[in-house]
Amino acid sequence: MTSLESASASPASNLSMSCREIINVQVGQAGNQVGEAFWRSVLGEHGLDLEGAYVGNEELQLVRAGVYFSEIDSGSSGVIKYVPRSVQIDLEAGVCDKLKSGPLGHLFRPDTFVTGDSGAGNNWGKGYYTEGAEIADTVLESVRLQAERCDSLQGFQLIHSLGGGTGAGLGSLILSKLREEFPDRMLATYSILPSPKVSETVVEPYNCLLSVHQLVESSDLTICLDNEALYDIAVRTLKQTSPNFDTLNGLVARVMCGTSTSLRFPGQLNGDLRKLGMNLVPFPRLHFLVPSFAPFVATQSQAFQAGSVNELTAALFDKRNMLVACDPRFGRYLTAATIFRGKISSRQR
Repeated sequence: MTSLESASASPASNLSMSCREIINVQVGQAGNQVGEAFWRSVLGEHGLDLEGAYVGNEELQLVRAGVYFSEIDSGSSGVIKYVPRSVQIDLEAGVCDKLKSGPLGHLFRPDTFVTGDSGAGNNWGKGYYTEGAEIADTVLESVRLQAERCDSLQGFQLIHSLGGGTGAGLGSLILSKLREEFPDRMLATYSILPSPKVSETVVEPYNCLLSVHQLVESSDLTICLDNEALYDIAVRTLKQTSPNFDTLNGLVARVMCGTSTSLRFPGQLNGDLRKLGMNLVPFPRLHFLVPSFAPFVATQSQAFQAGSVNELTAALFDKRNMLVACDPRFGRYLTAATIFRGKISSRQR
């Protein structure tokens, strides 16, 4: 899967059109940190401030805002607040507490945070069988409440890492539970793969291996993201001498915003998760997608960056712009989708 980013309001409630909703589920430390970066980016693209109030100046920003946000009337002031359709989960409270006390703390509903007490200790079994299983019912109840607020739920997106105990173990458990609870809804995941270059524990490959089986069985779309590829992009293209996880999370958020563009704004193709799956998944079990993004540009070079549609399309199929450390010259493309953003005519495509 490839993604390409180029890059006085009427009452908000009159601008939003009915659309099919997506519920975001972010699991574990990596899932919640990437999720926070994702929501920051989405807020900006839809003209919303950190409180969820509309401050933009373009009607198009709210036409399909209901895909990821529910509308709430804030009371006598008559201001419409947009609240993410999201559930935040972790087996220890630290990351979620930091999210609550941070700039986005007032954006989320308090009942959408579900935390445990002890953590998973990078142990897949703890996340799937013991500590994770203890909070699974609470997680499902929170997801059900979000689903009840939807008029026409199209599916879920799960953000998690396959290297940690919570993201891999509990993430796999939640995925299988969602498949049982909502068998006719699309399940998409943004799955961050471990890498020796950016590794914290020796058991990450085992956690990943155990999770992939669950992804094969339960997921409809799995968008793979590789820490090694993210690290290389940050060092080689963005000229970061020692990139941290905030930098890598920002890259993931940009790619997530790019791949979800056709879901959040009016367009010609891939208008919802099911259409995206129909066009990209040739066989049910072959649903692992490799995202690409162009242009990645260092801050000091942005003023000099320009490119035609042909140049950007060629860049998408360059291994240096792929978010998984692989060489596309070896192997075959079964399907591909390019998502363009900006003023590009159909003829140019």
